[in-house]
Amino acid sequence: MRHTVQVPMRWADMDAYQHINNVAFLGYFEMARVNLFFEHPTHDTRTGMRRGLVVASHEIKYKRSVVYDADPLEIQIWVSTVRAASFLCHYEAFDHGQLAVTGNTMLVPFDFALNRPRRITPEEKEFLARYTDEPST
Repeated sequence: MRHTVQVPMRWADMDAYQHINNVAFLGYFEMARVNLFFEHPTHDTRTGMRRGLVVASHEIKYKRSVVYDADPLEIQIWVSTVRAASFLCHYEAFDHGQLAVTGNTMLVPFDFALNRPRRITPEEKEFLARYTDEPST
């Protein structure tokens, strides 16, 4: 299942060409992740994801340019490739119903008290399974 978040564009996200700057999409994807893992009402508080996730890598593909608009972007986020100590979040950003940007982020659960990565718990795997889906082609 995918989780959908309406993410507003900011006027300051525009570049000199009057398009949304490519780096702004990392922020939009982060807003979707925060909504799913930290703000979403069905988040299971038994998981440790609220205590720490770190980004291991990002990948973004731009399908079409996006021009600033007061209407928010629709960001769909879902999970795949859940391993012992990492998982992949995928994103699709839609501008007025048209796919504009895709991406993914490798996330690693992190124990900040020990300053090291940690394994994903069974409860966290159960939570992530609710949002497992496959990327569109």
